[in-house]
Amino acid sequence: MSERIYLDNAATTCIDQAVLDAMMPYLSECYGNPSSIYSYGRETRIAIETARKKVAGILNAHPAEIFFTSCGTESNNTAINGAVRDLGCTRIISSKIEHHAVTHTVEHLDNLDWVMVDYVQLLDNGHVDLEHLEALLAGSNQKTLVSLMHANNEIGNLLNLQAVGELCTRYNAIFHSDTVQTVGHFPFNLRETPVHFITGSAHKFHGPKGAGLLYINENIRIKPFIHGGGQERNMRAGTENVYGIVGFARALELATENYESDHVQIGALKMYMMEQLQQHIPDVGFNGDVTGRSLYTVLSTSFPKTEKSEMLLMNLDMQGICASGGSACTSGAEQGSHVIREVSHNPNRVTVRFSFSKYNTRAEIDRTIEALKGIL
Repeated sequence: MSERIYLDNAATTCIDQAVLDAMMPYLSECYGNPSSIYSYGRETRIAIETARKKVAGILNAHPAEIFFTSCGTESNNTAINGAVRDLGCTRIISSKIEHHAVTHTVEHLDNLDWVMVDYVQLLDNGHVDLEHLEALLAGSNQKTLVSLMHANNEIGNLLNLQAVGELCTRYNAIFHSDTVQTVGHFPFNLRETPVHFITGSAHKFHGPKGAGLLYINENIRIKPFIHGGGQERNMRAGTENVYGIVGFARALELATENYESDHVQIGALKMYMMEQLQQHIPDVGFNGDVTGRSLYTVLSTSFPKTEKSEMLLMNLDMQGICASGGSACTSGAEQGSHVIREVSHNPNRVTVRFSFSKYNTRAEIDRTIEALKGIL
C-alpha cells in the first residue's frame, strides 16, 4: 500500500514537531507537581501560568478568565452545568445539531427536570434561524442559557457569534458556545465578543490530546465541576497536565502566527476537492453552507446510496485514505449522524466528511478522487 492519506482533521490532527519540542522538557526533567512549593513545583507552576498568559493574550482575554481542562467535552459540561446550577438558568435554548458533548448534557439536565429545553429552528442550509432564536428569547422571562456551537464539526457551518451574543445581551441570557472547531483556526477577540463561555481542545490544531480550554467571562462566577483539590484557582481539582498545557499554548501560538497562510492554503484544498468531485463524481452533493459561512477545513459530501457507496469509508480505508461519516465521536452509532438527519431529509444519500490540514496536498486530493472514481 502507498503512503496513507489522512483527511479527517476535524476528528484530530497530528502534533506539530515544534509543539512536541516545547512539551518534552515537562515529560522528562521538569516533572514537579505544580502544587509543590519547592523548586521542582515552582518551575512547572511558572510553565502553566506562562501558558495561561500566552493563551489569554492570543484570545484577547484576561488570564483569570482562562481555565485548562482535559478536553472540549469537559469544558462544555462544566459551562452548561455551571450555568444551570450556579447562574440560575432554568431554560436552555440549543440546536439539534450540536456536538454530543452539548446535546447529551442538555438532555441529561432536561431528564432531571432541572431545566426546560427549546430547540432553535434551522434554515435550509443548516444555519441557525436567528429570527426564531430571538422569538424564543423574547417569549419567556425565564433565566436562559443559549448554547450554540461556533462551527459545526460535521457540516462546517459557522455561527455569527457577535449577532447571537448581542441577542443574548438584549434578553439577559447566558451565552455558551462550543468553539472546539474554531479555537486555533480563527482569530478571537473575547473582550469585544459578548459571550460568557467558550471552549477549546488542543488536538484540533496540532496540539496534544488531553488538553482543553474553558473561558469564563470575568463578569460571571460558577463553582467547580470536579472537586477534590484547589488547582486552577479552585475551579478544577486534579494535578495539572503540565506538558499538555504547555503544548496547548505552543500549538495555539503557532496556529495564530500562521493563520493567514494556513487559511488560504487549506481553503484552496477544500475548494479544489469540491471542484474535482463535481467534475468526476456523478450526482455528488454537499451538506451545509459549503461556499458561504463555513469552516475552511471541512467538506461534507453526499453520494447516492448504493451497495458500493454504503461501503465507501471501508473501501477508502483499504486504499489508505482516512475520512469519516460525520463526527468521530459518533462513529459506529446505529442511527448514523444526528446532524445529517437534521439538515438532510433524504435517506437515500450517504455522507462522507473530508477535513483538511496544512499537511495535506493537492496530490493527496487527486489520489482520493481517483480512488472514489474506482469505488463508485
